Amino acid sequence: MKKRKLELVVISDVHLGTYGSHAKELFYYLNSIKPKTLVLNGDIIDIWQFRKSYFPKSHLKVIKKIIDLASKGTKVYYITGNHDEFLRKFSDTSIGNFSVVDKLVLELDYKKAWIFHGDVFDASVQHSKWIAKLGGIGYDYLILTNRFVNWCLKKMGKEPYSFSKKIKASVKKAVKHISDFENTATELAIEKEYDYVICGHIHEPKMIRKETKNGSTMYLNSGDWVENLTALEYNKKRWKMYRYEEHTEKEEEDLFEMDDLIKHQLVASIFVHKEI
Repeated sequence: MKKRKLELVVISDVHLGTYGSHAKELFYYLNSIKPKTLVLNGDIIDIWQFRKSYFPKSHLKVIKKIIDLASKGTKVYYITGNHDEFLRKFSDTSIGNFSVVDKLVLELDYKKAWIFHGDVFDASVQHSKWIAKLGGIGYDYLILTNRFVNWCLKKMGKEPYSFSKKIKASVKKAVKHISDFENTATELAIEKEYDYVICGHIHEPKMIRKETKNGSTMYLNSGDWVENLTALEYNKKRWKMYRYEEHTEKEEEDLFEMDDLIKHQLVASIFVHKEI
């Protein structure tokens, strides 16, 4: 496979260690690129929902691939999020090309990019962590069930359907939360005179120019690798939103293995998880 050379790649919200993580698809993507800088913008490993009984080889391969990229010259920044907040104990630690940080400012062609996960804006994370964890568990099961339903729809020749996207679009509080998140990030970036503000956390990929009476900035959100399978790419002074697409029927079957894997996970998850 010919690798695409990129200046900067930003991914977030992979949630390795959960049933909803699309690790095989992410591995395929990482194996197709050669970035100068890779920013892992939070919630890469889901320590909140980590289960000793569930960390398949496909998830481990993603970690190995990231280490391989760093060993071959890619500068890797791991920005901590709320689901991997344990790593904040190691903030500002660097080993070779690999660094753990809480936030990051990069200069891109004489413009400044302010990068952070975004959980600092989430009141449920900051003040009622048990509620956020409970919501994360429910979300994981929802995604797992959705994958099974979509497998059935595919067998019937129908288009896939996203439960969570439908819920987000129909619940006013969810829509307002996303809007408030974007506005808060934008206002702070303009105040600090950053040209770009790059977040994750809300699983809502977006690239949009935001303006206020005090100025303007480009708001970017890298999305996630649970539902959207997206990444931000910067190359030759331009931003692009990468969206994973299935390449062959054979690869599709290899990635999901629905008959044996998902059905088993759907049943097993009900019994395995007994605590938040």
